Amino acid sequence: MSLTETIAADLIKAMKGNDKVALEAIRAAKTAFLLAKSEKGQDAVLTQEEELRIIGKLVKQRRESAVIYKENNRPELAEKETLEADVLEKYLPAKLSDKELTSVVKSIIDRLGAKSLSEMGKVMGVATKELAGRADGKEISAKVKELLV
Repeated sequence: MSLTETIAADLIKAMKGNDKVALEAIRAAKTAFLLAKSEKGQDAVLTQEEELRIIGKLVKQRRESAVIYKENNRPELAEKETLEADVLEKYLPAKLSDKELTSVVKSIIDRLGAKSLSEMGKVMGVATKELAGRADGKEISAKVKELLV
């Protein structure tokens, strides 16, 4: 079952269960999927990588909004954004630990034969595809820089 199908099924569960937070978060994901499909064309199908990227983006947006709301003394809105981010995060694969991230990035660097920081772009292209949803782009970038120096 694809992530799109899982989201559709969970949307129905949230409606039946009257879970307003989950309903709003899942609707946002479904809308983002529909927009991405319509950009690609009429009969487009999203790949798992694209679905994970969309969910990751939604989670990141909600986390950033929660921080802004906290800074502006709006704890009720910050809590709502955090709860929605938690709902959406369940659709992402488990995050890699620092050791796991290091080993994966090392193997990518070895495989590509990268030796210097000038080859960071090549490593980042492969790493972001392989680690989609399991590590944040900033974390990957920092690890690649650390290992290529």
